[in-house]
Amino acid sequence: MQILSGGCHCGAVRFTLAAPPIMRSYCHCGICQAFNKAPYADITLVQPRHLTVNDLAAVAFQTYRRPPNVKRGRCRNCDQPAIEHLNLPGTRALTIIPTRNFDAATALPPARMHGFYDCRVEDVADALPKYSGYWASQLGFASHLIRAGIRRRH
Repeated sequence: MQILSGGCHCGAVRFTLAAPPIMRSYCHCGICQAFNKAPYADITLVQPRHLTVNDLAAVAFQTYRRPPNVKRGRCRNCDQPAIEHLNLPGTRALTIIPTRNFDAATALPPARMHGFYDCRVEDVADALPKYSGYWASQLGFASHLIRAGIRRRH
């Protein structure tokens, strides 16, 4: 396995990933749009135990929605989205990294889905599944995450 690395725009927050990412997806929810200052978020999910971050104190975390399942972090220096922590009840914690923060994004898995597509700013012309609404998006995300985890074990 190639060790993947990356960081925020200014380099104050750097990371290395010692195992393959679990999954990549697109999220069109209003929170992701505002947090990423983009029409949607291109995110890569990783297991925290395989991730090393040089300076978590350089990240300012904020919760945008209750319950606080996602703590979104921006670099305190450049204000770019840096890293997010996802804690869903009954599951293992995951870390979300904006795909653009990887040095070699071509080494990442392809995206699996679009979530909250009903909130999209613009249509996306690809063949990926597109889930609309809160529950459909959450269930779609969970099913793709489970399938990605099963694929990793085989």
